[in-house]
Amino acid sequence: MNIGVLGGTFDPIHSGHLIIAEKANEKFGFKRLLFVPAGQPWMKADHEITATDHRVEMVRRAIAGKPGFELSTVEIDRPGPSLSVDTVDVLHRQLGRKAELYFIVGWDSLAGLSQWKEPERLVKMCKLVAVNRPGFSRPHLKKLEPEIPGVLKSVIWLDIKPIDISSSEIRKRVEEGSSIHGMVPESVERYIKENNLYQKQI
Repeated sequence: MNIGVLGGTFDPIHSGHLIIAEKANEKFGFKRLLFVPAGQPWMKADHEITATDHRVEMVRRAIAGKPGFELSTVEIDRPGPSLSVDTVDVLHRQLGRKAELYFIVGWDSLAGLSQWKEPERLVKMCKLVAVNRPGFSRPHLKKLEPEIPGVLKSVIWLDIKPIDISSSEIRKRVEEGSSIHGMVPESVERYIKENNLYQKQI
C-alpha cells in the first residue's frame, strides 16, 4: 500500500504544497497522502513559528474535501524536535510494516540529507520523492551515496513545473497588506484574516 508523506512547517500551507501533493498522487497513486505539520522543526530552531493550533487548522482547511488527503499530527503529538527518521518510524508502527512510505522532499532538502538524523536508516525505511525547486540544482546522488549508502535506490524524481510560492513570501505580503489571493486556498486566506496572522507587530 503506497502512502505519501508531505511534511513541513506549513506556516502557512500554500497552493504550491497542494500542487506538489496532487502531482505526486497522480504519479504514484497513493492510497493515502498524509500532510504532517512539524511540531518543533529542528532546522528552524532559531526562527519564530506560528502556534501549532493555527498551522494544523490551516492544513485541515486546505485539504478538506480532497479525497485521500489526510492530516497527521504525529509530529505535533510527539515532544521534542521533529525529525524525519523518527516520524517515518512512528508512521510505520501506526500504519503497519506493509505500508510503503513515499517521503516527499525538495531538492534543497535532499542535497543536505547527510546533515539529517540517521539518513542511512531513513533511506532504508522509505522512498524519497525528490521535487525540483526554483533556484536549486538537482543533487548528484552518486556524490551522496558514499555518505548515505542506499540513497541511489531510495530516491525517485518528481519533475514538475517549478512553483515559485513560499510561505515566507506569503507572510511578508500579509504583513505589508498585499494580496495573497491565489497563493493559498481561499479557506486558508480567510483563516489568516480572521485570526490576524502574520500581521505586523506594533
